[in-house]
Amino acid sequence: MKTLIFIIIAGILPVLCFAQKDKTKKYDDPQNMDVVVEQEAHYPAGEQMLYQYIYDNIKYSGKSKGKTIIGEVFLSFNVETDSTITDISVISGVGYGIDEEVVRVLKSLKFAPSIQNGVQIKMNLMLSVPIRIRNE
Repeated sequence: MKTLIFIIIAGILPVLCFAQKDKTKKYDDPQNMDVVVEQEAHYPAGEQMLYQYIYDNIKYSGKSKGKTIIGEVFLSFNVETDSTITDISVISGVGYGIDEEVVRVLKSLKFAPSIQNGVQIKMNLMLSVPIRIRNE
């Protein structure tokens, strides 16, 4: 008899423990709402023009003259709802004043803000700017 009760409990318990929630039921929890990103933040003229603008406007300092510098400036920044860029931080850089120049140029740009559920929102972006300077 004990064996029969054990087998019944052992058969029902996994079903109860691993039962999935009804996916058709709408939950009131705001963390479970559907998020629709209609547009991510981006540079309106396109990625190629973004890099072209950065490279055309970097003013290399005297510290970088005569050096061979190969690397990348990796940045994080927020695109606000009014298209401005805030909270720029250099995650990794190449030094020689180039990181600060990339930040200066980036501050002058306007990005198209992200649109989520029909509302403009602030979005964090990451950008990697390759730097190749050859000593000649």
